[in-house]
Amino acid sequence: MEMKVMAAKTLLTALAVVAALSACTRVGKDYTSRMEARQQAYAAAAGEPVSSFRYFSLWSWEPLSDSELAIYTRANEAWLLDLDGKCRNLEFTNHIALTSSASEVSAKFDRVITGGADAPCFIKQIRPVDIKKLNSPQEGKPREIEEAARPAK
Repeated sequence: MEMKVMAAKTLLTALAVVAALSACTRVGKDYTSRMEARQQAYAAAAGEPVSSFRYFSLWSWEPLSDSELAIYTRANEAWLLDLDGKCRNLEFTNHIALTSSASEVSAKFDRVITGGADAPCFIKQIRPVDIKKLNSPQEGKPREIEEAARPAK
């Protein structure tokens, strides 16, 4: 009888592990799909490469992979940076910095710094991002918004 109980517990544990791994795989696929969609959206909204851009502060930034980064210098001004090689921890760091000369960031010269002991990542290419094109609904379809009444107090 005790063997049957142990076998049942082992089977339940194995099923729980399989379910957890399945959920992790599904979450990983969702994350990968979202990242690929963001990369495609930025690539479609990016213009021809430029040699540099001027900025006085970073308004925001969005890692797209370990070798691609969107930099916002203003709410309506963004740049897509392609990095030379892989930039360790780019997708997981809490802060970044850019090297520059007289507030100008140049391709093939300046770097993205992710902090810590990680080596700086050289900027291989800079492309301006058309924010209006990036934010426009895909294929003319408006985003669906679910409306709900505020609960009465």
